[in-house]
Amino acid sequence: MRVGISLTSNHAVKDPRDGARWMIERAAAARQSGLDSLFVGDHHATPAPYYQNVPILGRLLAEWGDAPAGCLFLLPLWNPVLVAEQVGTLASIARGRFIVQCGLGYDEAQFAAMGTRLKYRPSAFEESLSIVQRLLRGETVSSSGRFVFRDARVALRPAETVDFWVGASAPPAIDRAARLTEGWLASPSLTLDDAAKQVSFYLERCKAYGRVPTAVAIRRDIYVGESAADAADVVGRVLASGYRGIPPSALIAGTVDEVAERFTALAALGYTDVIVRHLINDQSKVLGSLARLREVRTALKNV
Repeated sequence: MRVGISLTSNHAVKDPRDGARWMIERAAAARQSGLDSLFVGDHHATPAPYYQNVPILGRLLAEWGDAPAGCLFLLPLWNPVLVAEQVGTLASIARGRFIVQCGLGYDEAQFAAMGTRLKYRPSAFEESLSIVQRLLRGETVSSSGRFVFRDARVALRPAETVDFWVGASAPPAIDRAARLTEGWLASPSLTLDDAAKQVSFYLERCKAYGRVPTAVAIRRDIYVGESAADAADVVGRVLASGYRGIPPSALIAGTVDEVAERFTALAALGYTDVIVRHLINDQSKVLGSLARLREVRTALKNV
């Protein structure tokens, strides 16, 4: 079981440099804890400040080592030629393997702000993914579908093969992940029962397509407490303030041993990676939890 981190990119701060500094400090702490991968997300035209994936990851890579790193692209919202160029540049900065997490997106307002419509997202996603993959293989590509362009080529390409993971929850989207890409990223809102059903379906579809995934990952919102009481206090405060619509049973908070036990249960279902995001945004609490994640990883060495 590998443990990676997807850094929170949404920081409501008076001075935008503070949010960027927190992300930089967290990336450094994640490296010190020996985490296996580093990611940032992708959203646009958000009501609260959101640090955009490409520039912030370029800065975070200066704090990272040679473990895999990457970012999410909501492909229907991007010109695929631009995505391929950005991936080529980021992969040249990264010292390790680069992973593109990709998703459909879901917010009508976000789609409108980016000049497209929600109903086109499945066809735009598949078309964009194919274009990006072909460009990164060195092909010259033209398109007259959802994206219209002629004779595009990307000269700055990754030195090693880029992995693609699809974030998906609905059966057709999970099937798409099995059919088209190397990995799948399950939703943080899944209960353990739902996580079991979805991973079983994904692996079944991979077998049907003759594919062996490089990663079967799940996002989890977590907090590794100094003690059981510390963890319980954090969860209590988070739930009291209303937390993102994620079922409480899908949250993972506790001592090092308790968190390791919950991760082990996910590994037993067939997940190879758990990608964490912290339940809270208090910088000292997050850095403390990150430090204790080193102990969690040690406890998972034989899993």
